[in-house]
Amino acid sequence: MFRNRPSPKHLQIIPVTPMDFDSCKNNHCRTERTIPLKRQNTITVLLFLLMISGCTSDRYGNLGIKNGRLSACPDTPNCVSSQSTRKSDYIDPIHWPQNVPDIKNILFDTINAMRRTRIVSHDKNYVHVEFTTALLRFVDDVEFLIDEKNRTIHVRSASRVGYSDLGVNRKRVEEIRKTFSRLFTKATRK
Repeated sequence: MFRNRPSPKHLQIIPVTPMDFDSCKNNHCRTERTIPLKRQNTITVLLFLLMISGCTSDRYGNLGIKNGRLSACPDTPNCVSSQSTRKSDYIDPIHWPQNVPDIKNILFDTINAMRRTRIVSHDKNYVHVEFTTALLRFVDDVEFLIDEKNRTIHVRSASRVGYSDLGVNRKRVEEIRKTFSRLFTKATRK
């Protein structure tokens, strides 16, 4: 009946409504319409990009030190901070046991030991780093506020895009903590 029909992997079959049969004469109507999958994929990607663009934040918009503290996390579950007052966003700061004059260099070594990182800015006690995710190449911002007097590094890790990060920022800070601890121990043994 349909000899020159394209192969099924290139088409999706969509049933027609009964109203479509009213215009049929002499049984020459097809009982289904097809839309090429390539067009459907393009539409899906465009809708996804439109959705994501609605969830993006301004680059560097909510970063930096304000009143001696890192910026607060937004109300979305894609940020953790050692200075957060909300339990859901809170993560322990990074501590070190003894005074070391080059603690910032150990922090830089920690950042450089991790993959897909870029130090954006730094000054005496502040460091801003971009982490890029492996799969979708999303960029997350991680900030460090060094308090040498209390031997503490406050940290804030936040996604720029989307609503939830599925725990990625929390895992990242814990990985930073482990790497920092290992490099600190190595540096103080010298």
